[in-house]
Amino acid sequence: MPRHRLGRTPIEITRLGLGSAPLGGLFSPVSDADAAATVARAWDLGIRYFDTAPLYGFGLAEQRLGAFLRTQPRDSFVLSTKVGRLLRRTTAGEPPPDPAYKGTPPERPVFDFSYDGVMRSVDESLARLGLERIDILFIHDPDDHYDAAIGGAVRALDRLRRDGTVRAIGAGMNQHGMLARFAAEAPVDAFLLAGRYTLLDQSARAGLMATCAARGIGLVLGGVYNSGILANPHEGATFNYQRAAPALLARAQRLDGLCRAHGTALKAAAIRFALAHPAVSGIVLGARSAQEIDENVAMARMDVPDALWAEIQREGLVDPEAPVPGGGP
Repeated sequence: MPRHRLGRTPIEITRLGLGSAPLGGLFSPVSDADAAATVARAWDLGIRYFDTAPLYGFGLAEQRLGAFLRTQPRDSFVLSTKVGRLLRRTTAGEPPPDPAYKGTPPERPVFDFSYDGVMRSVDESLARLGLERIDILFIHDPDDHYDAAIGGAVRALDRLRRDGTVRAIGAGMNQHGMLARFAAEAPVDAFLLAGRYTLLDQSARAGLMATCAARGIGLVLGGVYNSGILANPHEGATFNYQRAAPALLARAQRLDGLCRAHGTALKAAAIRFALAHPAVSGIVLGARSAQEIDENVAMARMDVPDALWAEIQREGLVDPEAPVPGGGP
């Protein structure tokens, strides 16, 4: 599995990483056995970068990843997790704030971007993981909490980096505007950006991604299928977890048709496009079974001919300034 340096840090991640939200029961429950088989298969196929968060399954994803990773030499893999939500018990019968996760423990996430809250969050994540350190620590979705994050969480992350508990710090979000603010105002090493640089949405290219490239800030991309539409652009497909607009669906279907005409898969093209930008160190794809790991790796390795990219550019289906594999701009 190819590796790439994360910005100007000494960390190298595999170009394909495992995102663990599905292991936490995103949308449907996952058994301990299936979760263990998923992580083991990822390891067997060469994946050495793993991303998680307390939110994913309300601690379940961290526990399941840690159960496998702590049996491996610590320097043989790279792990990222996140801060901004503490897991706390709630009163009996209280519904979870995020019902998308199924089969979860009784704890529920509570926003806390304060200095003390972040320090507690890291201690609790390390306990769930069963590890002594974290490689990359991201502030998780501080959309409505920027002041608290910049005033509290960033200070905590900086201290944790200085004392060696973490090796790199940054933020992980579904929007690029606030990440650009962090780049300007905080001593960040890396970002995780979901859904804003894909075959359907290149809105982060001119601002955030140009900044990352210029300043050596590492960039990991998630959501390269835009929550499903670039995996299977059927009627009723979702874009950003909502039913896709007709024009967006038509564009995805045209991309799918071109991929088929060139003997490749839309998923493979989505992966290859995301990795073609020079600011991007790697991507994370979620999986809930060993079979999904097999498919993810197969898509990442599938041939995507240069002629496809030329046709995509000719039809104006992507930003003309976006780099494509094997070609310009």
